Amino acid sequence: MATVLDPGKLTLTDFKGKVDPDWCPGCGDFGVLSSLQKVLFELNIQPHDVITISGIGCSSNLPGFINTYGMHTLHGRALAVATGVKMANHKLHVVVTGGDGDGFGIGGNHFIHSMRRNVDLLYVAMDNQIYGLTTGQTSPTSQRGMKTKSMPFGNVEEPINPITLALAAGATFVARGFSGEPKHLVELMKQGLRHKGFAFIDVFSPCVTYNHDNTYPWFRERVKKLEDDPSYDPSDWQGAMQKALLWGDEIPIGKFFQRTDLPSLDQAEPVLEGGPMALRPLGISKELARDLVAELM
Repeated sequence: MATVLDPGKLTLTDFKGKVDPDWCPGCGDFGVLSSLQKVLFELNIQPHDVITISGIGCSSNLPGFINTYGMHTLHGRALAVATGVKMANHKLHVVVTGGDGDGFGIGGNHFIHSMRRNVDLLYVAMDNQIYGLTTGQTSPTSQRGMKTKSMPFGNVEEPINPITLALAAGATFVARGFSGEPKHLVELMKQGLRHKGFAFIDVFSPCVTYNHDNTYPWFRERVKKLEDDPSYDPSDWQGAMQKALLWGDEIPIGKFFQRTDLPSLDQAEPVLEGGPMALRPLGISKELARDLVAELM
């Protein structure tokens, strides 16, 4: 449970969870966690005003390492749970964290429809191009030819491109970061958290144990910030799609696309005009409410 702190007295350590991360030393997920903590601190958001939700995987352990409300849910189902949370209390800042296997494999259907509905949340996918928790199998974003535990002679499948998929499915904020560029990642997260609608950030988060192809040096040689090109227009969907297709000697990171004229799901739902459902009177006695909770526990 998140702690209620005095307004204006937040410190960065207030967002440190009670449990220390148990990722492998050097894992890119450390950079994502510290960036998210820094974003919440710098935006002066109270821990009790945030909920962090995840599925299953190395990266999906993140809610346990940060001081906000948190839910560690089922494999691939984080976005479905997050949609329910947002509709129950749309005043909360909802952050979803997970990996490429959790989000683009078993969770691919929820990924598409959460974007189509423009659910107001920030989804940070820690994309390491491998299944890390289960010790090194091919994931939906593993490159063709990559040798893994499950495909020792080389991956025969084409990888998913999360950015083109997000653009095609209707995400209203689409970005890509790199955990080796923490200042840049913090700025992307700030923009995503402020965005009203579905904000997706695909973060290259190298797995130092099982993926020896897509390493920190490999990414540093290739990533180029979209923000360094003054002619790039993040409101141009077609231009964003063209940039998203680049993969090779140059791999763009930064904000690909943002649209602000589409209402989020909670704005479009007339039932929520009366305020958050979770804060309304139940309309039943306390005794009956207690009995219902007891029956479900």
